[in-house]
Amino acid sequence: MAEDETDLLLFPPLRSAWSPRGQPKEVLLCGRNGRRVVFGAMNLRTGHRLLVPREHQRAADFQAFLRVVRSSYRGWHVAMLLDEDPSHTAKGSVRLADEFGFELLWLPKRAPQLNPMDTLWGQAKDVVSADKQYATLEEQVERFIAYLESQSPAWALKTAGVFSDDFWLGNVL
Repeated sequence: MAEDETDLLLFPPLRSAWSPRGQPKEVLLCGRNGRRVVFGAMNLRTGHRLLVPREHQRAADFQAFLRVVRSSYRGWHVAMLLDEDPSHTAKGSVRLADEFGFELLWLPKRAPQLNPMDTLWGQAKDVVSADKQYATLEEQVERFIAYLESQSPAWALKTAGVFSDDFWLGNVL
């Protein structure tokens, strides 16, 4: 499985706007930018995804996600590809993964292009979040997850690059 998380913001990135040439568009924001984290993992053989929204990206939140993975893959050997985020490397997280029998496979630092989940996040953000403002952050999170869940497993694997001849894990899948 490939695991990663992404942030969704109440004021998402503005990727495009119209204004007359030479007159930059002013974008007014007020208040603090709300944030939610979506934890996700994808089975790189089947394209099955698990998505869990959380308030934060702390060790306790990652451990809650590990419990979801365990409940979905109880009895299976789980090898999880992930980065070295502090929530992942926390002693409690590593201990819980070990208790569940999960094998944690660490990606090199600063190499998000190696994580297949990153392209899924980007695709969903392009469709659901970029240049859009929702009434609530919860509405955006619901639409983001609904979009990803509505896509087929084959779509997820193709979008993640798993079917590519150059996929770096192709020889182990």
